Amino acid sequence: MRKLIASTMVSLDGVMQAPGGPQEDPTGGFAFGGWSFPYWDDDAGRDMRGLDGKDRELVLGRRTYEIFEAYWPYQAADNPIARNLNAAKKHVASRTLEKLQWNNATLLQGDVVAAVAALKSAPGLDLQIIGSGNLIQALQAASLIDEYNVWTFPVVLGHGKRLFEADAKPAGLKLVASQASSTGVVMSTYLRAGDVPLGSFVQDTPSAQEIARRAKQAREAG
Repeated sequence: MRKLIASTMVSLDGVMQAPGGPQEDPTGGFAFGGWSFPYWDDDAGRDMRGLDGKDRELVLGRRTYEIFEAYWPYQAADNPIARNLNAAKKHVASRTLEKLQWNNATLLQGDVVAAVAALKSAPGLDLQIIGSGNLIQALQAASLIDEYNVWTFPVVLGHGKRLFEADAKPAGLKLVASQASSTGVVMSTYLRAGDVPLGSFVQDTPSAQEIARRAKQAREAG
């Protein structure tokens, strides 16, 4: 079974909405579109393996698809990211789009969770979600995402669409790679690691019954 990898940029407080520009996604009155741009540097440019679609098929939500379709096909042919994204096979989740213009793009049919589960079971390259917050929410709830490439930017946005919303399914993750850019962007890779592990820093305390028993023993001994 091939892996499903979610790649996204988030603020320190987990917001993933509109990192690329003011008009990318202003829904909900979001006024901080383009918040990732000032932190871009050579380190980020060199480490695009989680966001460039290389050697993977893409799984995209409608909004992310429309943003990409309006931009990447028109970039220079020698741009490696454009070359990867334009050539990649793209699976698009949408209830409203009827026709896709971007090369190698097809609509997912029926229930999106079932459709992506079927893709994972089919032979082929690993699958990669880029952005597509609503799609991530649905697939995370169904435990279909195997790996997260998360770039955390040193900025607090306060509100906006988040990578993990309040109703996210609890899950354990394992950090397998991490590095920081010169501007403080932490680029991390996490694998799914089962349920949330639990423990306690507080030593076990005796129950009320045990305390009463010990008190009785002390009185009898005295």
